[in-house]
Amino acid sequence: MSNGGSITSEKTDGSVSQDLYQILGVSRDASKDEIKKAHRKLALKYHPDKNPNDQVARDNFKRVQEAYDVLSDEEKRPAYDRYGADFEKIRGGGFNPAAGGFDGLDIEQIFGRGGGQPQFDGFSDFFEQLVGGGRQGGPQPGQRRPQPNRRGENVRYEIEIPLQIAVTGGETEFYLEQEKIAVNIPPGVDNGSKIRLRERGQPGPFGAARGDLILEIKVSDHPHYRRNKRNLELTLAVSLGEAFLGSKIDIPTPYGSVALAIPPGSSSGKRLRLKGLGVKQRDGSTGDLLVTLQIELPNQVSDTSRELVKQFEEQNPISVRDGLSF
Repeated sequence: MSNGGSITSEKTDGSVSQDLYQILGVSRDASKDEIKKAHRKLALKYHPDKNPNDQVARDNFKRVQEAYDVLSDEEKRPAYDRYGADFEKIRGGGFNPAAGGFDGLDIEQIFGRGGGQPQFDGFSDFFEQLVGGGRQGGPQPGQRRPQPNRRGENVRYEIEIPLQIAVTGGETEFYLEQEKIAVNIPPGVDNGSKIRLRERGQPGPFGAARGDLILEIKVSDHPHYRRNKRNLELTLAVSLGEAFLGSKIDIPTPYGSVALAIPPGSSSGKRLRLKGLGVKQRDGSTGDLLVTLQIELPNQVSDTSRELVKQFEEQNPISVRDGLSF
């Protein structure tokens, strides 16, 4: 990584964008593993869950993801190295091997400007410039020019998973075009998380590699539990006796049933924390389970019970609204 000013590349529209290698803090000859490690380190550093309400961190996280998407791709990285920040425009206009033909070129660009007659030497130069080849070492007269390596199109597909799998990770199955696909979901994913399955997209022409399948995650709502970043939250109904006298209550968690101790004299709104029973993170840590007590009273009580409550209030007076003001 440069210790000087920002490394930038100028786009054709005059704007300036930060160099993708600088964003990840790697050299231009970095290996795939070095790029992957750098991405993981920075993604953890700037992840929105670790930087709530921090727009700068959110923007950095987005740039890190965009840089990794390009530099980890076997086609995009060479194009970026060759053409810089405008590589998408160059790949999108002109001869695009991934798209399978010419797009946005007029006849003079292809054949030259001489009277509308095909100038095949000019075409050869143009083709080799785009795909990175040179005149030297190319097919000799009479030889067939090899087909460019055109991968199939990527496919995006939304899958819905239960909160259990989002919290702890695990395998889930789904059908795409009548094909049953099993995928291992890492722990800690949330709405909007993406998982890339290599070469599970559209087939490529002429036997070329398939595109990728990009899964967009949607987490189902749970009837009782809520997720708050790395923690889980539960509002637990307790009886008056359980809250007043104290008790132990078995509650279900993503990791099995756990006995929760209710301290005597607990009021509604009291929050209890169960450490390590929240959302697993990719770095190996785990959030907590936060339980908020809510006292539930019976709809109907006997006259005897009412009299006992009155006696209790008289014998145990308490000021519950001291300091209340507007």
